[in-house]
Amino acid sequence: MSNYLTLAEIKKHLNIDPSFTDDDTYLDTLSYVAEDAVAKYLDCDLVDLYENGRLPKAVVHAMLLLIGNMYKYRESTTSGPVNVIPHSFDLLCDLYRNFKID
Repeated sequence: MSNYLTLAEIKKHLNIDPSFTDDDTYLDTLSYVAEDAVAKYLDCDLVDLYENGRLPKAVVHAMLLLIGNMYKYRESTTSGPVNVIPHSFDLLCDLYRNFKID
């Protein structure tokens, strides 16, 4: 399982019954992908954000949002419109993002 999320947390977020295990390996992979994506977006090592042995809830939720999106849309294209939910991922991550000034 990922360094920051448990399989139980991911399944709860996705409303997947804990007894359904067919996608566990896939969900584990998505958790690592979400960690990498959030760390890259924030331009920091996630361990640097640890507070009392846990990541900030906004960062955890941003990872869960990514996992949910990647789980539902498993391909790079869709047959219908996909709409970005305003002020979700970006808003949560921007709370901790390292903005560089050149």
